[in-house]
Amino acid sequence: MFSKKMLWGNLAGLIFLTGTSTVALAEMPVHSEQNSQFHYIEQPLGLKVGVAIAGLACIGLELWWFLFYVMDE
Repeated sequence: MFSKKMLWGNLAGLIFLTGTSTVALAEMPVHSEQNSQFHYIEQPLGLKVGVAIAGLACIGLELWWFLFYVMDE
């Protein structure tokens, strides 16, 4: 029914998802009033495109891993 490889992969994914969300919440400062102003920082177009391509590649890799890699076995 379940292989050890699939079980360890699901367990690692669960640990990764729960671990990153708690760390991100723990590091966020809580302010009751807003003391600073946010400034717009212009990013180079190449950086924006690179980040978008890297994000799409990560989404594609994740879809391949969870949808198609399991079918190969």
